[in-house]
Amino acid sequence: MYLIVIAWTYVTLMMAVAEATSPTGTLLGAVITFVLYGVLPMGILVYILGTPSRKRAIKTREAAEQAAHDAEQAAAATASATAAESSAPDAGGEAPAGAEHGSVAAVRKEP
Repeated sequence: MYLIVIAWTYVTLMMAVAEATSPTGTLLGAVITFVLYGVLPMGILVYILGTPSRKRAIKTREAAEQAAHDAEQAAAATASATAAESSAPDAGGEAPAGAEHGSVAAVRKEP
C-alpha cells in the first residue's frame, strides 16, 4: 500500500513541478494540481485500505477491555465470598453483630 502512495505522490509532485515551471503555468495551478490529483485521492485510498487494520485494533482494544472487566468481576466475587465467610456465626454460637439500619420507622402521609 505504501509503495502505491509513494509512487503516486512522486508522479503528482512531478506534475506540479511541470505546471509551475511551464511558461503558461502558475504556482497556484501547481498547488491545486498536487492537492486535487495527489493528496485527495491518496487520502481516500489510505483511508479505504486502512479499514481492516482499524477494525483489528478496535477488536483488540475491546477484547482487552472485556478481559479487564472479567478480571474485575472475578476479584469482586472473591471479595464478596471472603466477606460472606467472615459474617458466619462465631464458635460460641452467637450471631455476629451487624450494622443497625434506620432506627426510626418510616412515616407515610395520611390518605
